Amino acid sequence: MANQGAPKKVAFLTAGGLAPCLSAAVGGLITEYTNKHPNTEIICYINGYQGLLMGNSIAVTPDIRAAAGALQLHGGSPIGNSRVKLTNVKDCIKRGLVKDGQDPQRVAADQLIKDEVQILHTIGGDDTNMAAADLSAFLAKEGYAMCVIGLPKTIDNDVFPIRQSLGAWTAAEQGAKFFENVVAESSANPRMMIVHEVMGRDCGWLTAATAQAYRARLAKRMLLPALGVSAERLGVHAVYIPEVAIDLEAEAARLRDILDKQDCVNIFISEGAGVKDIVAQMEAEGKTVPRDAFGHVKLDAINPGKYFADTFSALLGCEKVLVQKSGYFARAAPANAEDLELINKSCVVAVEMACLRVPGVVGMDENKDNELRCCEFTRIKGGKHFDIKEAWYTEMMAQLGQPVVPA
Repeated sequence: MANQGAPKKVAFLTAGGLAPCLSAAVGGLITEYTNKHPNTEIICYINGYQGLLMGNSIAVTPDIRAAAGALQLHGGSPIGNSRVKLTNVKDCIKRGLVKDGQDPQRVAADQLIKDEVQILHTIGGDDTNMAAADLSAFLAKEGYAMCVIGLPKTIDNDVFPIRQSLGAWTAAEQGAKFFENVVAESSANPRMMIVHEVMGRDCGWLTAATAQAYRARLAKRMLLPALGVSAERLGVHAVYIPEVAIDLEAEAARLRDILDKQDCVNIFISEGAGVKDIVAQMEAEGKTVPRDAFGHVKLDAINPGKYFADTFSALLGCEKVLVQKSGYFARAAPANAEDLELINKSCVVAVEMACLRVPGVVGMDENKDNELRCCEFTRIKGGKHFDIKEAWYTEMMAQLGQPVVPA
């Protein structure tokens, strides 16, 4: 496609949950536009689609451009997030984002037209980017050409066809650091079970990667086995993810043996592991299953970690159980060096695609030898499962003595 030149005006928004890439990506895009196309005007919608609906934006001034590099040192999002689904009219009205009788897509489209935005850069997961694609299509029907170019943000690393989403590497590293402190709680009580609940609704990549990162860090630490500071006691004893079946009785027997020998047992579990069983139980009991605006089960409300902790502790005969969640600690961290490299490369491609007016989500395309390119919106979708045949994962599970049987 022919280069149509630098856009006159672009807008950014971040949406969904946090990930260790949002701040760095905003900073990277500002820096790339400043270096390559300094005359392109930039605005940021505050708090994602909520800000777009309410016309709440901030202009990126010369002073902000000059200091944008500082954003790569921070976590969170400097322009704020929200969970808003433009096609969920009732929810938008209930939250006061639009008036009764208004169409949220129409309100958002009118705002973009009013702001004369040519390129909308969205930084978010599949919900965020597909909402932007739908909005772009809506605008096209109105005769207004706007190009949407997304960046893939999700610590779950579960977006098709993208090999590695931004922030996921950092989240795994931070979860490992989190557990380095939590694991010492095993010395607080005899026959202790520690359950480390990691974010991951449908995909177990983050839980597995966090366990792998923790084991790698533990292998580098100086230990003193004679006084109980050993790899056997401080290590990971089980990893449970949505993609792998859990044989409760067999696992209870295996973990009981570890508990008898080490006086503690450490479990890493995805927040989405076993959710179907929990939901089925709640519905059978006539309980209401809490869901968000997108229809997803609110995992913090049903608490899978506690469910499994209670189940296993009874089978193992634990004296005390501790459930700890690293999600908010990990997802709000600044991007690490590995993620920063991918983020900055992605920002370069995103700005190039803006000049070419090529819509899509910039990511490592699994179907094109992991080439960093603008993946077509028609191919973007969430719910990608972790490949349990990955060599590093199967090796780790073999070392734990834990069978890998597809769920």
